Amino acid sequence: MPAHDETNPRPHRKKTYGVKLVRGPFVRLVPHPESTPDTASFLSYAATLRRSGARLAADLFCGAGGLSLGLEDSGYKVVLAVDHDREATETHRHHHGGLTVDWDLGDPAIIQQVADLIRMAGIELLAGGPPCQPFSKAGRSKIRYQVRHGLRDARDRRRNLWQSYLEIIRLARPAAVLMENVPDMVLDREMFILRTMVHELELMGYAVEERAVDTYRYGVPQWRQRLILVALRNRTAFHWPGEVPERTTVMNAIGDLPSVEGGWRPEGGADGWADYERPLTSFQQRMRARVNLADRHKVFDHVTRPVREDDLAAFELMSSNTRYSELPAEVKRYRDDIFDDKYKRLDADGLSRTITAHIAKDGYWYIHPYQNRTLTVREAARLQTFPDTYRFAGPPSAAFRQIGNAVPPMLGEELGRAIIAALDAPVKAPFATQDVARALAHWYVARQRRTFPWLAGVNRWQVIIGETLLDRAHANTVRLIWPLVARWDGPSKILGNEEQFREVARWIGREDRADRILGIARHLVDNPGNLGDDRLRDVPGLTDAIAALAVLAAPLSAETSLAAEGEELPDAEAPGNEEPVLVTKGVLRVAGRFSGEPVEDKNRMTDGRLAVARMIGDDDDARDAHRGLIELANSLCRPEGPACMDCPLHKMCRAAVEPANVLF
Repeated sequence: MPAHDETNPRPHRKKTYGVKLVRGPFVRLVPHPESTPDTASFLSYAATLRRSGARLAADLFCGAGGLSLGLEDSGYKVVLAVDHDREATETHRHHHGGLTVDWDLGDPAIIQQVADLIRMAGIELLAGGPPCQPFSKAGRSKIRYQVRHGLRDARDRRRNLWQSYLEIIRLARPAAVLMENVPDMVLDREMFILRTMVHELELMGYAVEERAVDTYRYGVPQWRQRLILVALRNRTAFHWPGEVPERTTVMNAIGDLPSVEGGWRPEGGADGWADYERPLTSFQQRMRARVNLADRHKVFDHVTRPVREDDLAAFELMSSNTRYSELPAEVKRYRDDIFDDKYKRLDADGLSRTITAHIAKDGYWYIHPYQNRTLTVREAARLQTFPDTYRFAGPPSAAFRQIGNAVPPMLGEELGRAIIAALDAPVKAPFATQDVARALAHWYVARQRRTFPWLAGVNRWQVIIGETLLDRAHANTVRLIWPLVARWDGPSKILGNEEQFREVARWIGREDRADRILGIARHLVDNPGNLGDDRLRDVPGLTDAIAALAVLAAPLSAETSLAAEGEELPDAEAPGNEEPVLVTKGVLRVAGRFSGEPVEDKNRMTDGRLAVARMIGDDDDARDAHRGLIELANSLCRPEGPACMDCPLHKMCRAAVEPANVLF
């Protein structure tokens, strides 16, 4: 058992709503019996395992080891783990053999060392969840230029750990790569990080699949979505694992754990336990399966925060449907107009809200379904699918943080099994993202008669005037009117020909749109810098959708970019133009047909954008591919009676290849 510090309760000085400040217990964990202390013994350990037929994996940014545990349950042996968190690596080292180290993966020397160890140890699977920070437009442009031209800047690796991850893959070339992250990566207008990673992995010869995964579909009892990327070497195809038949509810997961009051601590500190009876559901049986006979009636880490008197009164009034704003004023400590959901009692018969690292600082989002307290460490671990034998180093706050940051082991297990199945029966992926993008781009460039001729406009103003005036106009109207208005290729030109422009708009009954365009033109004449990527969305009268389309369709020249945005670009850097991923109903229809997945019925901002990104890529063809996708949605890939045989993607499209299996 781990060593421990005794609990040290002390009275809170505030009298009005007094609550005891309870510290600890402080868990200290000894290394796993097969833990290796240095790289030499690690390589010997890995060689021994490999001779026995074991499949080896590495887990970077490993945290407490949730993904490692899942991969080991799937059939892998995780022999190398790296993180830059002392308590998380202590936890991982206790539960997993091999080499677990507290190293900074932002250090170029460490990157090289880790890649060498992966290669020399014969590690098959590299897994991990690199943190992905947002980027300035200039930073995105610079990185894209370096990727597309085979350049890499070591200075970026310290700040951008996802680049460290890519560099390790490039140096080590493992057979399989598994990356997980939050779906917020998809919400960036350009989806820059994800598109860059897919592009570079494909250049290395990997077939890449990415998906926003709802973890409850794999038995995890919470609403938790993760972005998963799987890349297999030699362009080997990957197939996503099937879903489990039933959801696991909150009480399915924790209903067998004994009742405790807020702030309760067992005798014996970290070695202490709460009395336990028996598991009642199949999930609970799984959580107890590794418990040894001597601990059959013990549950460890079943501790939580004390509860203030006013919070206790609030908790007593709450059901799982109660909002914080509905509570009486006398039990509120926060503004209910800002913190409408500050407190949340979990639904016993539903899924838990996402367990995040925030639970380490504030447990009010995680109030027990029946007991008037926040969750215990063990309950949070259960909701993340950690078994009851899994202990966490440090005080309860550190345990909560490690649990919230973890990948649910049950998700890791399902993904590991699917990767093994793909590697054991390899099938070549039929095409890569860059193949799709190239086909779309070449078709678009060669197309003579375009539905939206302004998408190939000379400048952003032409895109604005064409999309605002002629959106949803009949094709014959577009062919007649566009050549007339296209000659007014700047805001000042249209203002200088205002009466002629109004007359053209009257011909097609769109005088109100003409008024809007003239208002936009006046603003841009007074504020020419607002044609820049970031400022265009702030132009009065211009919708976000049209602004994004203008940014996509008409990149600024380097000179215009400098004048419009007032910033200097580094030498040899491309202009700071965005390539936003646009998601419209028509584009989603094409993406859904192409992939065979109902992305129109899912979350368009995650599943939809992922499906579109898979078709346009991030190569030099990306912008024309995106324009081609828009053109395709409004010409050949019609809602009814699509002209599949004329489509540039018909040999790759699921709807054309397997029409009986794809809904139109």
